[in-house]
Amino acid sequence: MLPNKVEICGVNTAKLPMLTSKQIRGMLERFRDGEEGVREDLIRGNLRLVLSVIQRFNNRGEYVDDLFQVGCIGLMKAIDNFDLGQNVKFSTYAVPMIIGEIRRYLRDNNPIRVSRSLRDIAYKSLQVRDQLVSKNGKEPTVAEIAAVLNLKREEVVYALDAIQDPISLFEPIYHDGGDPIFVMDQISDERSEDGSWLESIAIREALDRLSQRERMILTLRFFQGKTQMEVAEEIGISQAQVSRLEKAALRHMKRHV
Repeated sequence: MLPNKVEICGVNTAKLPMLTSKQIRGMLERFRDGEEGVREDLIRGNLRLVLSVIQRFNNRGEYVDDLFQVGCIGLMKAIDNFDLGQNVKFSTYAVPMIIGEIRRYLRDNNPIRVSRSLRDIAYKSLQVRDQLVSKNGKEPTVAEIAAVLNLKREEVVYALDAIQDPISLFEPIYHDGGDPIFVMDQISDERSEDGSWLESIAIREALDRLSQRERMILTLRFFQGKTQMEVAEEIGISQAQVSRLEKAALRHMKRHV
């Protein structure tokens, strides 16, 4: 059994060759001269680049074989279009090509479609954000980004939200060897919690036990947000009486809630 043997698309990654920059450049020159078979050798000799890139996308829920094949397309485009006249390493040119190909694949296969105009706003916003961080040394606000782009703040927020990758409620976020904790375990809808529902019933029943005047004072004070002075004027008593009745009513309610 071979150590560290991992097969992707039938390729044993443990046996992939490692080429030096000088070897790659020599092979590219031979490829440009029309030598047959060199392109295939170049592809195989640079598959480790594809492997290193697809590791960045491991959390997208895509099959590794699919990402590997798409990455190979980016590698082949890099081989076909690399300019030997430029004083850059092949890997420096190839990695962005591979990443771009994988991102296009993920975008086109995303179940949530985002319009090109929204994507453009989002990517421009990210560029402006990086520029402002470099210039000011701190994270800019959405309003500052919108001002640079001459857009409404809401447009920037909507565009940035649109390009966020969706996450499954069953995505594991922690695992200590026992049962994993999923995203859905960390969120809750307080509007539907049994505790809130029961508490609401208890408060309603406690209010029913108060006198009509006490019930009116608490309703005006805590459900309508009025001050004690406003309540006093509305029901025709002094502010001191409102304060006394309010405290007595709350004491009565605490016995029943």
